[in-house]
Amino acid sequence: MNVDLSGKVALVTGGSKGIGLAIAQALAGAGAKVAICARDGAKAEEAARGLNGARGYACDVGVAAQVEQTVAAAEKDLGPLDILVNNAGITADNLLFRMSEESWDAVLATNLKGAFLMTKLAARGMIKRRFGRVINITSVVGLMGNAGQANYAASKAGVIGFTKSVARELASRNVLVNAVAPGYIETEMTAKLTPDQQKALQGAIPLARLGKSADVAGAVLFLASDFASYITGQVLVVDGGMVM
Repeated sequence: MNVDLSGKVALVTGGSKGIGLAIAQALAGAGAKVAICARDGAKAEEAARGLNGARGYACDVGVAAQVEQTVAAAEKDLGPLDILVNNAGITADNLLFRMSEESWDAVLATNLKGAFLMTKLAARGMIKRRFGRVINITSVVGLMGNAGQANYAASKAGVIGFTKSVARELASRNVLVNAVAPGYIETEMTAKLTPDQQKALQGAIPLARLGKSADVAGAVLFLASDFASYITGQVLVVDGGMVM
């Protein structure tokens, strides 16, 4: 599958490392001009320097004023946004009765409110131009739940509902809205697991291995491309068959 995104402009939130960086690299590799945003602006700029023509921006996606400034800056520097990837996400795990209100609010603000704010700002121009791709990174945890992650699971389940609702609203303007739900992916977090813990995880996955960031990036690249021009409101699960 040869994806050509030449002339397209993409913004990836949480794009300075891990899955977000892999997504930014895949989009840039297909010819898109990419804006990378992260809370740490220096890391966003560092990630952008590794991609031809990319730009990095500091942005807390849960803060409306910062989102507005970032979208405006990206469009001034690179051009009107064609593709938005809402990847920014945090965790603050704990059992329900030990979970603080602050931890609940922080996770929902970044993972769900951030997707809402970014989409609301970025989609305005997409609607006017009658073209856009919004791809929200959710999680299999949003489909099946996970003990100790009530806040994270609620936020990611919310992203799925948000995706389907906005897809219905924007379809008539040729703005397609989909989600990608990764399973267990090799990241800095999973690298800290013990061999026994990793073995237990792999035992729950029919493909018997953890996924790679490139697996998720490939799904995003597909949804951003013309190959997915008749797909909207869907959740593409990338989990090795874990929740089939």
